[in-house]
Amino acid sequence: MNAILVCPTNEESTQTLEVPDCMNDTQHAGTDRPLLLFDGVCGLCNWYVDFVMKRDLKKSFQFAPLQGETARKLLGEEETTNLKTVVLVTGGESFRYSSAIVRIFWLLGGIWGIAGWLIWLIPKPLRDLGYRIVATNRYRWFGHREQCRMPTAEDRERILP
Repeated sequence: MNAILVCPTNEESTQTLEVPDCMNDTQHAGTDRPLLLFDGVCGLCNWYVDFVMKRDLKKSFQFAPLQGETARKLLGEEETTNLKTVVLVTGGESFRYSSAIVRIFWLLGGIWGIAGWLIWLIPKPLRDLGYRIVATNRYRWFGHREQCRMPTAEDRERILP
């Protein structure tokens, strides 16, 4: 059975998301685990997934490409077609743009949590402007893959379809 999440689409509104069964079974731990949805063909996005995986010592994060089945079940067509942001789904909420990055740092803890707080001090319009500039130029600056990343054997339980 699928679970229902209520997720904000921006600071004033919320969106109800149906969590796919693959996130509720014992193999994939459940909706209490943070889920990072990312552009699977973006060089920067894949680097960032590797960055988070390496620093996620408790292996609490799950990952899924925005082009994949999990993202299609959670997000609208606009977000899975026009790949403009990473999306963090955690604690029954979803976060986009710089808010997702800040919360990922907070969840990583330690020095990264402090970095998240320092970034949080920057006003949201400026943070999001910086995010959008990088996102718009990410393929040009960091490369573009022909296909989504293939998880290694050790990453398979953390990377959802």
